[in-house]
Amino acid sequence: MKKVQVITDGACSGNPGPGGWAAILRYNHHEKELWGSEPHTTNNRMEMTAAIEALRSLKENCEIEVVTDSEYLKKGITEWIHGWKRKGWMTAAKKPVVNQDLWKALDEQVSRHKTTWVWTKGHASHADNNRCDELATRAAKEQSRSAP
Repeated sequence: MKKVQVITDGACSGNPGPGGWAAILRYNHHEKELWGSEPHTTNNRMEMTAAIEALRSLKENCEIEVVTDSEYLKKGITEWIHGWKRKGWMTAAKKPVVNQDLWKALDEQVSRHKTTWVWTKGHASHADNNRCDELATRAAKEQSRSAP
């Protein structure tokens, strides 16, 4: 099974507002950068979209290490999701899970791979996380400029 490292980040100009996401995929000596944007979104949705799109881009099942600076993303997919699924996608307060569409999409992508999640401090010394932040911020700014 191929071992791939995925580094992700999301950005939002306002929250909600125009947003961007980015991911770097590393396999052996290969590197691929992905990014995109949405006109009206939240930072959490962009963090999640980065992970979904990175995993979706892989053509075969892999052993993945996902590096994120989002505790929401890491805890959501490694801890909280199990209870949400048991409770029919409801929170402990009996309210629908926020971003349920993306949690389901992420769960589907994660199930294809052997995935581990690593948290890193944002805007710190992780070069790939800083690069993802730069790409996601640029995508959000470009989305802001193109908005009517």
